[in-house]
Amino acid sequence: MKINYDYEIAIIGIGPAGIQAGLHAGRRKHKVVLLGKLEESALWSAHIENYFGFSEKVDGKVLLEEGLKAVKKFGGELILEDVISIEPLELGFKLITEKEREITALSLILAMGVKRKKRVFQQEEKFVGKGVSYCADCDAWFYRGKKVLVIGDGSAAIHGAKTLKKFADKVYFYGLKPISEESLSELRVVNIEVLEKKPVEIMGDNEVKGVMFDDGTQLELDGIFIEIGAKGPIELLAPIGIELDPETFSYVKVDRKMQTNVQGVFACGDLTGSPLQLAKAVGEGCVAGLSASDYVKQVLKNLKEV
Repeated sequence: MKINYDYEIAIIGIGPAGIQAGLHAGRRKHKVVLLGKLEESALWSAHIENYFGFSEKVDGKVLLEEGLKAVKKFGGELILEDVISIEPLELGFKLITEKEREITALSLILAMGVKRKKRVFQQEEKFVGKGVSYCADCDAWFYRGKKVLVIGDGSAAIHGAKTLKKFADKVYFYGLKPISEESLSELRVVNIEVLEKKPVEIMGDNEVKGVMFDDGTQLELDGIFIEIGAKGPIELLAPIGIELDPETFSYVKVDRKMQTNVQGVFACGDLTGSPLQLAKAVGEGCVAGLSASDYVKQVLKNLKEV
């Protein structure tokens, strides 16, 4: 039995997890495509200082670009477009991109990370990597002895503020939504100052120097961390029945082979939950790439026998 498909393995997400998955699948001689945009990876604007093989700080952008060179070396293709829908087929899946390109694949690897609503300030993007960060776990080390502000809501923001308190000299917190008394108590216990006034503008020319509040007053700062819960991929995955974690419904459930509950679909990286760290993403990408390869080989073997 023969079937027509564009690729054996399609990987949604061009971050560390997706690139590593593509590298392993490509080395096994599969026809692989990676879809997405490099700048959407959380690693794009990050500085890495706690990753195997690097004794000094390295820009995440450099790691991504070098990773893609390796993927291309082993035959992987790139489509720099976001996927806007996934449709299950009798065997495999059809992906539709933002430019209405249709792509079919026998297996999927989900590696799109977690989406964050990043725009809190009008000129926010200007300061990304220059005092604005979206990952306290990644960048807290760079703010040792400094003053920082955490803006966000939910457990991600509370966790980020408490993490930063271990490094920064002073941590301020502003909640985009009402904060429970329990959460406020957690912050106060570790001497984090909760702000009532709303930050409306980032102060500084080429790097963060502080914020201006809605009453015109200012606060000097060295950094601003925006920690908002994950959104985006969940809506994309719902139509194909991907199972999420039962506690928060924010992350994709996988087994040790990074297999989801849907046959032929694997997931890796930030999408599968904490810790949101480069090392975890790369490790899971490796496993997902090998597991998808094993799955495709079995499918092709079964088709030959029909």
